[in-house]
Amino acid sequence: MPTIEGTTVRKLVIACDAGMASSVLMSVQLRKRLDGVVVEHSPVDAIPADADVVLTHDKLADRVRETAGGRPVIAYDRVIGDPAVADLVEAINSGAPIQG
Repeated sequence: MPTIEGTTVRKLVIACDAGMASSVLMSVQLRKRLDGVVVEHSPVDAIPADADVVLTHDKLADRVRETAGGRPVIAYDRVIGDPAVADLVEAINSGAPIQG
């Protein structure tokens, strides 16, 4: 699994598939919690090359890993209150390793 140090994360991309409403909602939430990190949403098949870490719904995780170019992929189940998202935010803010 790819690993990155939280201190090096400058761009987080939320990859989704359909209407992107959930990724837009999540990106707004995460922008408030992550200082100095660009948070964007993107279709699964168009993840920007400069993304440091990719966040996606667990049903899309395998597909995202195929297109993420070796970057860590963190899967979540719930848009609001998911522990995987909370752990990711904590790792970025504290500089801890992120593995995904």
